[in-house]
Amino acid sequence: MKTAFCFDLDGTISSREILPAIASELGLAEEMTLLTSLTLRGLIPFESSFRLRCSILKQVPVSRVREIVADIPLDAAIEDFVRKNRQRCAVVTGNLDVWVQDVLNRLECRAFTSCGTVAADYLSSISSILSKDAAVETFRDEKFERVVAIGDGFNDLPMFETADIGVAYGGVHPPVPEIVQNADYVVCRGSSLCRLLNTL
Repeated sequence: MKTAFCFDLDGTISSREILPAIASELGLAEEMTLLTSLTLRGLIPFESSFRLRCSILKQVPVSRVREIVADIPLDAAIEDFVRKNRQRCAVVTGNLDVWVQDVLNRLECRAFTSCGTVAADYLSSISSILSKDAAVETFRDEKFERVVAIGDGFNDLPMFETADIGVAYGGVHPPVPEIVQNADYVVCRGSSLCRLLNTL
């Protein structure tokens, strides 16, 4: 069966949430971690929270943001799986393309992101915010018979509801209850996740 895999990035492929890592540059890591946690749990709507967080973080030059993001370790097992299956894997992240492009280049697979514009090395605007079900629909249009979604946060819910199989992943923090309720599997280690994906 022709199967595609849609991976959340923050806390799934990456070893930590990206926006709090950027906020550490401004001395606001704790505040950003709280905002991110509330958003992951669905207590703040993703789009309004994301715009607020970007408004704070746009004080950091984009070139510096990309350095910070590039230094965040990736889960080695998941990175290896994605690279070996790059033709049928996608990173599906609400994060901005202009911030995470170096990580996407490293993974060498397709990516679905929110999009930003840059002027004089600073984020000037957000041109679009991703709805994660779009990635699943794209794979369906390409005649994949089955799509597997992997994620942990409330904003992954549209991807889980549209995919054929959902895997709630708790590698960095526990997946939120709504994701667990919509999941077919719950996995807490990258190596275990990849063993499962290789059987699907």
